[in-house]
Amino acid sequence: MKAVRIHAFGGPEVLQIEEIARPVPAADEILVHVHASGVNPMDWVVRSGDNDSLRPYITLPLTLGWDAAGVVAAVGNEVTGFQIGEAVYGMPNFPGDGSYADYCVGKASQWARKPQRLGFNEAAGVPLAGLTAWAGLFGHGQLRAGQRVLIQGASGGVGSFAVQFAKAKGAYVIGTASAGNLDYVRQLGADEALDYRSQPWEELVRDVDVVLEASPLRDSAARVKAIGVLKAGGIFVSVNVDFPFDEAVEAALARQQATGALAPNQPRQDWLQEIAGLIDAGQVQVAISKVYPLAQVADAHRESQTWHVQGKLVLEINPNGE
Repeated sequence: MKAVRIHAFGGPEVLQIEEIARPVPAADEILVHVHASGVNPMDWVVRSGDNDSLRPYITLPLTLGWDAAGVVAAVGNEVTGFQIGEAVYGMPNFPGDGSYADYCVGKASQWARKPQRLGFNEAAGVPLAGLTAWAGLFGHGQLRAGQRVLIQGASGGVGSFAVQFAKAKGAYVIGTASAGNLDYVRQLGADEALDYRSQPWEELVRDVDVVLEASPLRDSAARVKAIGVLKAGGIFVSVNVDFPFDEAVEAALARQQATGALAPNQPRQDWLQEIAGLIDAGQVQVAISKVYPLAQVADAHRESQTWHVQGKLVLEINPNGE
């Protein structure tokens, strides 16, 4: 089968399309014939080898890609929830056999049936960003109907899902983004959209129950500002788990009588099922910025690295299920 592999860390030039053996699912895994794979910042962060917190877990060579949509091709002998031929979306094992490939494997608990309203390309853009947003808002932020949430980086991959999830659950949503993305954030359903560069959002926003840091900016001073908009007892959640809270952030949390949490992605089937329900109910849309053929994977990485993508980037691997 075809797969995009790296044998060394580096720039997009280290990406190689190779023929490798098809993986075999373990007892608790499924084998997925991949139709499309999402392209995420995680992919090029791993490719570059620059993240010290990830490198100990990575063994080269490695197939990249950590969310996908496709069809079940085989099931392990302990798997009871899936049938061969079912359309699914989810996450392969990390790190392991990634989804930039004709086939990938993953624990059955990391996959769910594909939302019926979505094609494979759209569905492939959901799992990693969607689950990260869900873990931040509800797993750690404990967001409930009627609460106020500030989402930083509201136009990005994680942020755009977070805005829609929060609205679907009945929260009042305030999103920050650059000026050119404010209309997009409002279209996603945000009640307020603020330009984080030109507007003093830290003075305009007050009494927030949850702040979700979905922006890629790693800046402790910005975190201190964000914590200042929380009400007493509020929760500050960051998806940037490789950037721990420093003393200034911890002091700000204490002053605000607030809780801080780092929210890693959790590949949970029950969350994927709930997200699929919201999508099929028309409450969550998936915006695709661009679809690349597998041969242009390096171009997809270069575009992702600009941090100016509105919507999802997708690799189309087997467009006709071939």
